[in-house]
Amino acid sequence: MEETPKERLDRELNELLQGLRVAIPGVQFMFAFLLTVPFASGFARVTEFQRDVFLVALISTLLSSVCFIAPAVQHRMLFRSGAKDVLLRRSNRYGIAGSITLAVAMTSAVLLVVDYLFGRTWALSIALPLAALITWVWLLQPLITRKRRTDDYLP
Repeated sequence: MEETPKERLDRELNELLQGLRVAIPGVQFMFAFLLTVPFASGFARVTEFQRDVFLVALISTLLSSVCFIAPAVQHRMLFRSGAKDVLLRRSNRYGIAGSITLAVAMTSAVLLVVDYLFGRTWALSIALPLAALITWVWLLQPLITRKRRTDDYLP
């Protein structure tokens, strides 16, 4: 039995929301942790570079949290409005934006900690490959797969 367009929208939205729910606790934990860092005694010794990297990590974690939570909030706000197709497309974009900002947050946090503990050379030698790995696994590989699959279905 084939699903109706409404059933497909329901299923796809449910799958998307379930996927986002996996990321939300981790992002919120990271955000909460970052909010406490400036109050730690060692924070007074950070360099200007480290403070700037901390700000990038904090703001990108906030943005990631906003993006990952937005679909659930909008789902509640748009309940029974007949806009499920719009919500699904928008939520998918929020999920992608949340993943990008989470990648920035994670890389920045690692850069900050490794720079603080071991110095700039180590920090960059770890953070840059980490950023490249996340970019490949989370963004480029799926985009390449999508392009190939789309090309396969073209007449």
